[in-house]
Amino acid sequence: MVRLTARFWVDAYLARLRLADIPAFVVAHGDDTGGAVLVKLNTLDGKAHLYQRSIDLMTGQRAWVTLASGDEAGVDAAIARQRGFDPDLWVVEVEDRQGRHMLDQDGLSG
Repeated sequence: MVRLTARFWVDAYLARLRLADIPAFVVAHGDDTGGAVLVKLNTLDGKAHLYQRSIDLMTGQRAWVTLASGDEAGVDAAIARQRGFDPDLWVVEVEDRQGRHMLDQDGLSG
């Protein structure tokens, strides 16, 4: 299995979102090669969700899991804590009132 660099994945994700007219931007630029990626979904109503890619220990499959959800300030605090642990971390913010993040689509889900 070929692993994509973090930079390549982020660039591809942003391009996919642009094609769907979903605004997104890089909030924190992590390590280009091996940095982990967090995706913040801002629904523009004071609420947000934070997703992190994880590995299911039972199946070995990669999947996006919810790291935090609720008021945007609380989600931002969770991001700050994670960046404190891992300065190589990428953070991508997606802004969509409909709650679309596309992480469940082919090529992005795992």
